[in-house]
Amino acid sequence: MRTLAINKVAQDALTPSEVLNNLLEGNKRFTNNSLEAVDYNSLVKETVGGQYPKAVILSCIDSRVPVEQVFDQTIGDIFVSRVAGNFENTDILGSLEYSCAVAGSKVVLVLGHQSCGAVKAACDGVELGNITAMLDNIMPAVKKSSEEVEGEANSSNPEFVAKTVENNVLLTVERIREKSPILKDLEDKGSISIVGGVYSLETGKVTML
Repeated sequence: MRTLAINKVAQDALTPSEVLNNLLEGNKRFTNNSLEAVDYNSLVKETVGGQYPKAVILSCIDSRVPVEQVFDQTIGDIFVSRVAGNFENTDILGSLEYSCAVAGSKVVLVLGHQSCGAVKAACDGVELGNITAMLDNIMPAVKKSSEEVEGEANSSNPEFVAKTVENNVLLTVERIREKSPILKDLEDKGSISIVGGVYSLETGKVTML
């Protein structure tokens, strides 16, 4: 049973590739239904004085994608930033910069998921309150997919939705590098990796893009 949280020494010793491998190994345990046993009370006490997460995950708010469990991580292991459609904005970029430049995380992982409701809404041009402005962030991926996939360019076309989910992740990764000189510099130096993946609702598996 795990009783110890990550400390600064352990965090400093990790490389971005090791962290990503650790997350994907955790995902394998998740899909195999063999999550690591954890002493939560011990970890709560251990982390009172500080935190040294190894990664930050930018995920959709979807309730079917419980990020910590998906990667078999626990208290003190990862930062999680969530917004419908897992895109970046100023607040999220600041959160990612804090995670890596201040708190020492080694990986930024943008995590999309199968059949994303926000992506489907963007594909269909849904307009409703503040949702309209939110979906504008996903429209570049919709446009890109419309040039790559044949058939209906809306949520009735599963292939179009799947491609838009992928494009949304990839474009978000690109924009993080473009809009955050801090994160790009850390990646150029090899201190962090900025990567993307898609979670399968059917299998629980994360596939890296």
